[in-house]
Amino acid sequence: MTKVGEHITLDIIGTKKEYDPAFFEKLVYKIAKIAKVTVLDISKYKFEPQGFTLVALLAESHISFHTFPERGIISFDFFTCAKISPSVALDVIKDEIEHSQIIKKEFNRDTVDLYHDNYSSPGLKKSYVVNKVLENFKSNVGQHIEILELEQFGKALFIDNEIQVAEKDEYLYSSTFVNSGLMLNPTKDKAAIIGGGDGGVARECISKNFSFIDWYELDPEVVEVCDKHLSKIGEKATEKNSVKCVWGDAFESIKSVKDDTYDQIYVDLNDDQYCIDLAARNMNSLLRILKPKGVITAQVGSQDKKPKQVENWLNIFNKSFGNTKLSRVYIPSFDCSWNFSSSINH
Repeated sequence: MTKVGEHITLDIIGTKKEYDPAFFEKLVYKIAKIAKVTVLDISKYKFEPQGFTLVALLAESHISFHTFPERGIISFDFFTCAKISPSVALDVIKDEIEHSQIIKKEFNRDTVDLYHDNYSSPGLKKSYVVNKVLENFKSNVGQHIEILELEQFGKALFIDNEIQVAEKDEYLYSSTFVNSGLMLNPTKDKAAIIGGGDGGVARECISKNFSFIDWYELDPEVVEVCDKHLSKIGEKATEKNSVKCVWGDAFESIKSVKDDTYDQIYVDLNDDQYCIDLAARNMNSLLRILKPKGVITAQVGSQDKKPKQVENWLNIFNKSFGNTKLSRVYIPSFDCSWNFSSSINH
């Protein structure tokens, strides 16, 4: 990590008084003296009928004020590479400017990359520390694919800005997924995997000695990039004699599969509502190719963070099969427990 400097922003709320730009110019010099930075120049612009912007060019970066009199808000930011933290400006502003509240945000300006987790719980913002970006592209299918080397979890696959798997704890996801179905019926002649481009579910099926595995994957580029960077997860599953890869729309492909073919079907789609609706529309097709007493298992997301989506999945399984069993495992890289729903074909 290389540190560049420190940056703070202050949003000063409840300022009923409209201060003159000259007041803020004096304030800049007062803050600069305490922070031991050098003011090179000040530029300001007054808007009509009210408000203004003031920017101070520093030898060590900048200070700025922007006022919103109609909202009673003044926004301030201070970025510096000097030795004294820009946070010293807070006490000055508290003393000099009328306010009811000051919202402070601090940023370390450095070479560490933070990747926001879209799956954070409401009201909680979480980010992954990224050491290196290994892949970042849009596939021919239209998915945004990233392979990131994370500080805590090693190499990880992100699709459309959401983490799919991390090499440090992937086994928790894949082993729980496959075992959830086998607990209802241990028969392991033939399995179908729908999705699961990282290869973890295929690897687990191979390790459980399934005789035949049909792997239906929409996006071969996901499989390729995972083979390249996350080979420990898939363990070259596509090259195993027991595995047959079928590229393209899985639900179109299974139309040509004979009735009562599979002992186990693993549905590894996203847990969003689009995929829930997609599975619901095709559940009769899945039921047709599942053997009597065969088991279908799907990853259904997190009850901790998206309980409504899990409920929607369970409703589909109960409606189609009249039963479902929910398995649960905590996955550190997801920062929550994850659920798998399994139903037996009676």
